[in-house]
Amino acid sequence: MDVVEEHDIQDKPTKKKTKKPKKQPKPQHENGDDSMVEKTDPEHVDAPAEFSFPPTFSVSEIKNKQRRHLMFMKLKQEKRKFEQKMAMKKKKKKERDALGDKAPPKEVPKTIENQRVYDETTVNPEDEEVAFDEGTDEFSAYFNRLTNPKVLITTSDRPRGRTVRFCNQLATVIPDAHVYYRRGLALKRVIPQCVARGFTYLMVINEDRKVPNGMVLCHLPDGPTAHFKVSSVRLRKEMKRRGKDPTEHSPEVILNNFTTRLGHSMGRLFAALFPHDPQFVGRQVATFHNQRDFIFFRFHRYIFKNEKRVGIQELGPRFTLKLRSLQKGTFDSKFGEYEWVLKRHENDVCRRRFNL
Repeated sequence: MDVVEEHDIQDKPTKKKTKKPKKQPKPQHENGDDSMVEKTDPEHVDAPAEFSFPPTFSVSEIKNKQRRHLMFMKLKQEKRKFEQKMAMKKKKKKERDALGDKAPPKEVPKTIENQRVYDETTVNPEDEEVAFDEGTDEFSAYFNRLTNPKVLITTSDRPRGRTVRFCNQLATVIPDAHVYYRRGLALKRVIPQCVARGFTYLMVINEDRKVPNGMVLCHLPDGPTAHFKVSSVRLRKEMKRRGKDPTEHSPEVILNNFTTRLGHSMGRLFAALFPHDPQFVGRQVATFHNQRDFIFFRFHRYIFKNEKRVGIQELGPRFTLKLRSLQKGTFDSKFGEYEWVLKRHENDVCRRRFNL
């Protein structure tokens, strides 16, 4: 009896195992081998079209008729425009090839810069009046080599770490620059102390929410004083592919696109920050580039690859300035006389009118 019971128990699972492959359809396999079924099933998982997406978008797949019609007309219109543009290019190319040297010059694309509204204060290099004014202004002593620049850099009250690091990096860019903490002193008390100690510039970096957002640049002892908005500040550690820290050599200064009388004043203000004679051995250059009244500052180093090829490597920091006001004399927030003030609603009426 015991033997019979064991035999019955062994027969029951064998019947269940044999029934499992019968439930599965066998359209692709004639043999009833279980191992063949397990191996071939994974190979045909990717075969149905349900799991594969179309390689390109087709308008016919949109089920909504109105939406499908709108998309079809839009694609048809874009295709027609592209064909017309290419046909026009081919036609112009054939005409230029036929005319040869007599072909007209190519059209210059219209930009905001070349469509700029003419400013009456645009400086002519040969203007005698401008030359006389620049020879007698506040920066004439520097350009006549009577003074050497000496800059004091300070911050607003209780500066944060990012602002302090920004000031320290500016001190490495500008030769003979010294960083001092404010200690809660008013600028009217700081300015006489700077003049007594022989400083020619006072630079104040303001911050908001731990981020530098303003700069007051005061030329000593007679002014002028410029107030800038600071944005897009990038310190050296935040820059990719930057070079090694700058050396103590005096850099070259490049002032680009300062064309109006106000722009010339800003250019002379920035130029007087640096010594007269740059040390070309250091291969360092500081650039103030004006574009649409935004002044972009960059600090680079030349890299001579061979006798003909030269590359540049940015050293940092980098930031962007926007002039807010220009005041005569030293800083005086109450009784100061302003030469120019940014009036947002008046100056931003036309996008093609610039002040610098």
